[in-house]
Amino acid sequence: MKKLILALALITLFAGDATLPGQSKVQPRPSRAHDELMVAKLKHAKLLLEGIALADFKKIQRSAEELIQLSKTAEWRAGRSPRYQMFTNEFARAGEAIVQKAGARNIDGVTLHYFELTMSCVRCHQYLREVRDARLPGTHPDATAAVLALKRR
Repeated sequence: MKKLILALALITLFAGDATLPGQSKVQPRPSRAHDELMVAKLKHAKLLLEGIALADFKKIQRSAEELIQLSKTAEWRAGRSPRYQMFTNEFARAGEAIVQKAGARNIDGVTLHYFELTMSCVRCHQYLREVRDARLPGTHPDATAAVLALKRR
């Protein structure tokens, strides 16, 4: 695993050196705070799924509320496109619906909205990868650092 991380770091380091004429070498990179935010998002999403699996409606509500609060932070919303904002709004609406359905002890409703919440994440990350890939070449912001940080814990 350490060799893989080292290899990815080296590839990123060397790939970040190439630029097109007129293109700046400096590419936007999510802040450390943003990386930590994504780690927290993964943590609460896992707790939410655990709550669903156990039909623990208090855990479901707590986890969904935490996810909603994360989506309201400045790091989450900073400098993003209208399409990113659309995904954020879908995420928040799904989270709010989960809280409501959990309050009604409706596991089917919770599960449906959990799927919507997850799909908003998947679509957003897909969009961000497409934007990143379109910027050729350079360092690429994505959730890799957050996932690696979560695996270390």
